Amino acid sequence: MVSGPEAAPPHPLPGAVGLSHLSAYDWAATDGVCGGSPHLHLVCTEAYVVTGGRGAVQTLSPDGYREMPLEPGSVAWFTPGTVHRMVQGGGLRVTVLMQNSGLPEAGDAVFTFPPEVLADPGAYTAAATLPPGTGPETAAAARRRRDLAVEGYLVLREALVAGDDGPYREFQRAAARLVRDKVPGWRDLWRAGALAAAERTGAQLDALTGGDPAYLTEATAYEAAPTRLGGYGMCGRRDEYALPGTTLPYEDER
Repeated sequence: MVSGPEAAPPHPLPGAVGLSHLSAYDWAATDGVCGGSPHLHLVCTEAYVVTGGRGAVQTLSPDGYREMPLEPGSVAWFTPGTVHRMVQGGGLRVTVLMQNSGLPEAGDAVFTFPPEVLADPGAYTAAATLPPGTGPETAAAARRRRDLAVEGYLVLREALVAGDDGPYREFQRAAARLVRDKVPGWRDLWRAGALAAAERTGAQLDALTGGDPAYLTEATAYEAAPTRLGGYGMCGRRDEYALPGTTLPYEDER
């Protein structure tokens, strides 16, 4: 629900960020680790703000392989191109802040599926798409998707630990090829969201410089609560907000 003078706020959250809450999956993968589906984002930085439980986030980047512990009060963030895997350590609960709200839900995330899946857009879409809803069929599909992503991820991690960044680099290139056709739509979302928010601040600074704070007459406040609880996200069960530019439904329920 949203309260205010209009049904939907004309302005996004501060900085046009995306917002959701995650409870990390507790399904064990083939390596015995419980957690989410490894993936990367192409143009968005993501942050975890830990609000409960324990766990970790595993990352692959030009820095190599890292595992950062997560506990209440800790914050971890990763820039575009960083493969990340949320690991459940017990009751892990995370608030997720996403740069460029709207872009992640429009496809700015690619799972670490094996190369043969990444090379076939149709096969990739079939593997990445979940049935609608939150029932047993969706849960089973989410687990299969996670397991397939872990399969590809473990190969990338093993090579990177051994000093070979070739598979990791090729995964980045394959991810870029998969999303190339989506970029014009992303540009529109960016202009309407993050860029518009920054330009609005610039206009306000200009107004203050000119001694005209008339825009302050538009001041108001909003409130909201999650409108979908327990959806199946990439890293875990996901609570979402149906606010413009905040947490739009994932494309094809991904």
